Amino acid sequence: MTDGFATLDGLYRRLWHTLETGVRDAAHPARRPTFATVSPTGWPEARTVVLRSADRGGTALTIHTDLCSGKIASLRATPRAALHVWDAEQALQIRVQADVTMQSGPDILPLWNSIPDHAQQSYGVIPPPGQPIATALDYIKRPDPATFAVLHCQIAYIDVVHLGAVHRRASFSRDRHWEGQWLSP
Repeated sequence: MTDGFATLDGLYRRLWHTLETGVRDAAHPARRPTFATVSPTGWPEARTVVLRSADRGGTALTIHTDLCSGKIASLRATPRAALHVWDAEQALQIRVQADVTMQSGPDILPLWNSIPDHAQQSYGVIPPPGQPIATALDYIKRPDPATFAVLHCQIAYIDVVHLGAVHRRASFSRDRHWEGQWLSP
């Protein structure tokens, strides 16, 4: 059967194709996954991020962020995250659990230099993201490579659900060497 949802291998290929398409296509729903962490006080936090890379061979995803954002404190306390993608056109939900490491400083300056000026505006907001301000526009965008960071998300577990005419759900994990396991949807 050629249906990409009917076999574990087909579903695995489909979920990675979806993530990779999100990196390449700014209009694709996988481009802006929900990124969830746990705050230092134990509260769940979720926000939309931009998926910058999807590496099937290395089972990794990357996200760019501002070092002053709240997610950094959360990741320093608990260096794990979950990502969620919903692709309505495919009726496909992808949930990822990942160990997260941060990279910043001179090592990523070449990456910073390759980012368009309009995108650099997101790194270096004064006051820092999430801080109280007097009015809605009482902030300054001052691009600063010192606040730019890359979050490397090393995937540990993937749960994928296809909600087609026949529902299918499977998991893939590092512990099982990415061998799929069907789950009840």
